[in-house]
Amino acid sequence: MQVLNFPTYDFRFKNRENKTYIFDPIRKKFIVLQPEEWVRQHVVQFLIREKNYPVSLINVEKELRVNQLKKRYDVVVFTSQGEITLVVECKAPSVRITQETFDQVARYNLALKAGFLMVTNGFRHYFCKLDYAREKYIFLEDIPSYSR
Repeated sequence: MQVLNFPTYDFRFKNRENKTYIFDPIRKKFIVLQPEEWVRQHVVQFLIREKNYPVSLINVEKELRVNQLKKRYDVVVFTSQGEITLVVECKAPSVRITQETFDQVARYNLALKAGFLMVTNGFRHYFCKLDYAREKYIFLEDIPSYSR
């Protein structure tokens, strides 16, 4: 897998039946290593190591309903009170981040109601805060670190 625009992290890998797997500390199991999973695992490490979010407040690859359709979010971070604070949409490194990508995460956020969004393909990271009163995104240089 290619080097991404994140700090360097140590990952656990294993090979089985001609496939490489990476250990996901959130799901506590090995997952087939695909390009999007490579990005997702970097995001998880970034949230834990750089932003100090507790593992217990991070959720990965869960189903949600948006307008009666079943969708899956990539990463969600909760506050210690159980509210969703951050939704992360991960794309494979080969996928360009476009308005369509933001529209996708915005649709997910209709159901999730997070205060912050992150969109990344591993090379380009976009962070924004939602201003619900004015119905707009406010782009940020970074997302906030964990605070109780």
